[in-house]
Amino acid sequence: MIAQLTLSERQQAILISLVVAICGLMLGLAGRNDPIGIHGGLIFLAGVLTIFLIGRDYFAPEPSDDRLTRYYDDPSKVGIVLAIAWAVFGLAIGDWVAWQLVNPDLTFGGGWSSFGRLRPVHTTSVIFGFGGNGLIATSFYVLQRTSRARLPDQLSPWFVLFGYNLFCLLAVTGYVMGITQSKEYAEPEWYADIWLVVVWVVYLLIYLRTLARRKEPHIYVSNWYYMAFIVVVAMLHIVNNLAVPVSLGHAKSYSLFSGVQDAMTQWWYGHNAVAFFLTAGFLGMMYYFLPMRAGRPIYSYRLSIISFWGITFFYMWAGSHHLHYTALPQWVQTLGMTFSLMLLIPSWASAGNALLTLNGAWHKVRDDATLRFMMVAAVFYGLTTFEGSFMAIRTVNSLSHYTDWTIGHVHAGALGWVAMITFGSIYAIVPWLWNREAMYSARLVEAHFWFALFGTIIYVFAMWNSGIIQGLMWRTYNESGTLAFSFIDSLIAMHPYYIARAFGGLLFLIGGIVGAYNIWMTIRTPARTAESVSDLPEPRLAGAAAHPAE
Repeated sequence: MIAQLTLSERQQAILISLVVAICGLMLGLAGRNDPIGIHGGLIFLAGVLTIFLIGRDYFAPEPSDDRLTRYYDDPSKVGIVLAIAWAVFGLAIGDWVAWQLVNPDLTFGGGWSSFGRLRPVHTTSVIFGFGGNGLIATSFYVLQRTSRARLPDQLSPWFVLFGYNLFCLLAVTGYVMGITQSKEYAEPEWYADIWLVVVWVVYLLIYLRTLARRKEPHIYVSNWYYMAFIVVVAMLHIVNNLAVPVSLGHAKSYSLFSGVQDAMTQWWYGHNAVAFFLTAGFLGMMYYFLPMRAGRPIYSYRLSIISFWGITFFYMWAGSHHLHYTALPQWVQTLGMTFSLMLLIPSWASAGNALLTLNGAWHKVRDDATLRFMMVAAVFYGLTTFEGSFMAIRTVNSLSHYTDWTIGHVHAGALGWVAMITFGSIYAIVPWLWNREAMYSARLVEAHFWFALFGTIIYVFAMWNSGIIQGLMWRTYNESGTLAFSFIDSLIAMHPYYIARAFGGLLFLIGGIVGAYNIWMTIRTPARTAESVSDLPEPRLAGAAAHPAE
């Protein structure tokens, strides 16, 4: 890894690492009487270890100019490995907290292991650790292939990858210490938020610099989605995390917003994080890897562009449907509901476009579990977007809100759409990245698929049943006009569904472990001697492989 850097890039890397270490040391000293001091020490340690890592190979020979004739895929390789590691960790924590809802004594008496602290560890690990690393790794890969241009340098991708994972590490270690803003999907405190902004700006610059150097005149649709993911997430993150820290030596900060304004800002962020992190980025993934794996062009490239602009515009206004029957003005709630319903059109356009792309390739779906992952993901994407629009209707929301139905909806999207398309894309990309003929074991891919599918179905159906029963019990009155069931009554009724949910999560976790083993064994197998001529950053010649829109 270090040997691939030029001497000037090694010097820049040491300088950056030194700055990071100094910032961590200053943060640690300023917060020595606060939990932020531990994070300062962690940042300092990360900077020092990076300096030693670079210094170990500092005097190694510089890479030859031949490297410029190949794509730079080392960051993508490491990103895939990190994504799988975060997936196994995050799924294990998620199943642990699911069993805590079955048996609360599974906290083992420690405050760090309470549901309130472990739940954001789970969500951050699977969304940002697994999903985020998957997006970064695949975006670097797709960007180079669809633009026929190498990444602009070799240092900034590593800064983005390691800087992003340092943010994830600060987040999950902070939660177990009680460091949180208490904002869903935006729990990390001010210093971690600032660091992520720096990393994200560099990520955006990598994309812009590579596109500016592209040899393909057309910007392929996957890059539109990846760019929307990068740009909009930056905007959401900055606005929602505007806060004033108590001091530079304290982790605690106070939001610039309060009351209903804070709630509206949070769910403008929260729902658009779903839109542009968990939807747009993964649609970019789908529009590249599904047609490539199927060996078919996208059914309608024009439809992919139309659905891109529909999703980009409509999603921005839908967040207020999270705040039905609150102090938010009625017209704002109605606006969110209306745009949520309109959002179904571009969402189904994307799902339908993906499934129609498989026309003429359904025999491959039958025989290829990797392609089946992607097909099922497209199906779940269509189902989940319909369900989301349906639940945004005010009268439906009066039954579903605050119930496990919402949990089922979220996990239909998270497991059925995001995880399925990510695992499918990883199974496609790993042999390409490591120059292998195929995955180590096609049977293990098949086993992972069925574990994931059955785990998702059991989980989602359990939460759908649980949520609807909850909603009905909470709104059932007796003849005297009082509630027929207490909250404890509804909680007891949920117990068998919580067992089913935890079992479904366990199946999904087993599938993730099987997948991690298969990927590791694939990496360890000997590489092919020949490299694909079409997979080089050169202008495409007649007869060379076309990109998936052609």
